Amino acid sequence: MPKPLDALLGSLEAAKSRFGPRAASETKRLLEQLSHHEFADAKSLLRFHECLLFLRAFPHAASLVPKIEKLLNTFHERVEKIRGRGADMSVFDDFDTSGVTGTTMQDTLNFEAARWLVQRIPRNVEIAWDDYAEDYQAERAMGTTWPRFIPLLAEDADVEANIPWRRWLDAARGRERDLEFFIRQFEQLAVTARERAELYDSLRIPIGWHLENLKLSRTRNWSRPRRFLFHTAPLITRSQVSLARELARPAPRLTKLSAREGEAVMQTIREIMLVRYRELYGTTLGDPRSVARADLGADSDGRGVVIHLWNLPPERRLPLRAYVAGFTLKNGVPINYIEAIGLCEWIEVGFNTFYTYRQGETAWIYAQALRCLCAFTGATTISVYPYQIGQNNDEALDSGAFWFYRKLGFRSGRADLEELARREEQKIVADPQYRTPRRTLKHLAEAHVFYEMGRRPANTPGAWDTFSTRNLGLRVNRRMAREFSGNAGRIREASVKQVARALRLNPERWTAAQRRSLENWSLILALIPDLESWSAEEKRDLTGIIRSQSGASEMRYLRLTQRHPRLRRELLRLGSTKSGASSK
Repeated sequence: MPKPLDALLGSLEAAKSRFGPRAASETKRLLEQLSHHEFADAKSLLRFHECLLFLRAFPHAASLVPKIEKLLNTFHERVEKIRGRGADMSVFDDFDTSGVTGTTMQDTLNFEAARWLVQRIPRNVEIAWDDYAEDYQAERAMGTTWPRFIPLLAEDADVEANIPWRRWLDAARGRERDLEFFIRQFEQLAVTARERAELYDSLRIPIGWHLENLKLSRTRNWSRPRRFLFHTAPLITRSQVSLARELARPAPRLTKLSAREGEAVMQTIREIMLVRYRELYGTTLGDPRSVARADLGADSDGRGVVIHLWNLPPERRLPLRAYVAGFTLKNGVPINYIEAIGLCEWIEVGFNTFYTYRQGETAWIYAQALRCLCAFTGATTISVYPYQIGQNNDEALDSGAFWFYRKLGFRSGRADLEELARREEQKIVADPQYRTPRRTLKHLAEAHVFYEMGRRPANTPGAWDTFSTRNLGLRVNRRMAREFSGNAGRIREASVKQVARALRLNPERWTAAQRRSLENWSLILALIPDLESWSAEEKRDLTGIIRSQSGASEMRYLRLTQRHPRLRRELLRLGSTKSGASSK
């Protein structure tokens, strides 16, 4: 008697963690049975979908790959069938389950993401007018912006009520699609890129895009790797991972990609994030000329992993910190994204494994991401945002994210929370059944956690424990309020003059981008009372840092900050909590 669908799906889910000589044949048998099954509801179909993607990333044998890929490449047919039967399709709209082939997505995207989407799939994207909230705020935004490219609209927008916005738009766009018209008009505005994005974003235009059977769907957004890694033994668990051992290994080889190859990587990450309702500053605006690839899969112990990392283009860089973004491919399947931001030897790291792959060697792959980041940036102090471990993040609390990092060797940046963590560890040792209460996990998530590479006694605080560029920014703004009556232009002008005089440089000879860097850095450097007495070498090196901040290589800028001990001391003094707290 054939197994019911639920039992077959349960067997396939269990097969993901079964290994040995018969595992592949058993998985193949289950796939064959399920391929002939008629699905009646979206939840069951989604379970099948997630199993297929996991098995494509972590296959047991080469014989499984063609079968899995065929099922994924034709998956849209199953989605269309259940839609035709009137199934509830809302399950495909969840944050972790979106992007399935054959479905439609909808979101309010920023300008760069919307422009890219229109260029990428112009016939599959449209404005979701039925969900465009034409309330007072939306009308104000339209009335402010639309007259810039629709002649005489101000005649209505400035004085009338009940304005027929779409009639005006339809008259102006002719045969051009709504969203294409908007994007083209915004591209032609004589404003800066940031101002253009701000104007477009103020409209909060909801966009819908139809995935059909497109390759960019989460279902099909994978590629054939140079070499597969087939799993014939159990996957590596967190308890088997020593972060100290992994970080002590020789640095992975990072290969700089050509601009053309880098652009292909940028296209890939935009697709990856788009179909998961995610946007990061660096995944939307990454610099294709900066992309580096670590092909760990080329090593005997690389386990089919390839990691890409990149920076921001000069015009999009942060005022002070250097930025890195990236993602991981496992056997050609995107399984996570990475973000790191830092100064000197310190980086804050964000790491998110996509829901489907969280049972797949997450700790080991995280360790490889850190190896690559440290090689790419030169960092030796790694910190993790409180959000990653549970601050205002229910998912992280539910999963016990604090203990994921703790068991890898991270410590809390607050002494009281570090002591609390040790007490919790003692309770766990005394009673293996003990689980840390949710309220305690929330408390533990109130501060960054840190991992420092081999230079600090375990029970002493680290130099970066209470540092934040936010503290630097607040100091600058308090000074602006106190000494410049809250005038941003005046504090910028005065700070540049003060710092230029102290460093004996002439900004008039610098490029516009370099002057922008000088302006941002001057706000901080003007807080250093003895800057003028620094040595000639220290001043020369500091000038080099400022100029390089807008240069071709953002990583050169970061590494230069690592070679200036006096600047590092001042940044820590000004940006750490104790110093920041005393600033009035």
